[in-house]
Amino acid sequence: MSAGFTAGVGYAWRGCRLLAEPGLRRFVIGPLLINVAVFSLAFASFSRLFEHLLERYCQGWPAWALVIAWLVFGSLAAVSLFFTFSLVANVIASPFNGLLAEAVERHLRHPEQPLSFSWKDLFAEAGRAIYAALRKLLYFLWRAWPLLLLSIVPGLNLVAPLLWIVFGGWMLAIEYLDCPLGNHGQVFPAAVDKLRGERAMALGFGVSLSLLTMVPLINFLAMPIGVAGATAMYCAHFAPHE
Repeated sequence: MSAGFTAGVGYAWRGCRLLAEPGLRRFVIGPLLINVAVFSLAFASFSRLFEHLLERYCQGWPAWALVIAWLVFGSLAAVSLFFTFSLVANVIASPFNGLLAEAVERHLRHPEQPLSFSWKDLFAEAGRAIYAALRKLLYFLWRAWPLLLLSIVPGLNLVAPLLWIVFGGWMLAIEYLDCPLGNHGQVFPAAVDKLRGERAMALGFGVSLSLLTMVPLINFLAMPIGVAGATAMYCAHFAPHE
């Protein structure tokens, strides 16, 4: 029986709770620091881009028109830019994410086994994880360009932020489920195939993460929350029974 949208939201919340587990905290440091750096760069880029657009195209506009411009174009630029930067962060942090997924799975399925962080394991994971992350990024870019075109069409671009959140949710669900799957040799696009039968759950999980990426400070934890939550989802729905 397929799980629903609320089940996906529940896995995002499960990811939050898993990060508080003492044995897992050390595996969160790498993804967290990378997310802080990338989202700080995203915020600085967004601020400069938006100021440039206002100075170039909105000179002499009345105050009410500037408010509308901030609401419409600001929300559109923020959603698309921050989502794009989150995918870039996932590429950079992919080796750390693989180790975090492995630690979460061991915590959930074999809690009696000790957890240990190893730089040797990290470097051994780096090549495979970064290659898989780049494949997922190309998958995203190929499917995002129609939405990018829609985003610049006057009138239609009013719904673009909502579409970005939904599309971004689907992509983030794929991104993070790929971490535990990859640890078991199921390479991309295995995550796509798995989630096609659980679209509602995938959207509930991914949309929750999309919204987290837009909340200041909490967005720094969105990536490790996604990895932990997706690993819990994998253990419950996709892992072979032992």
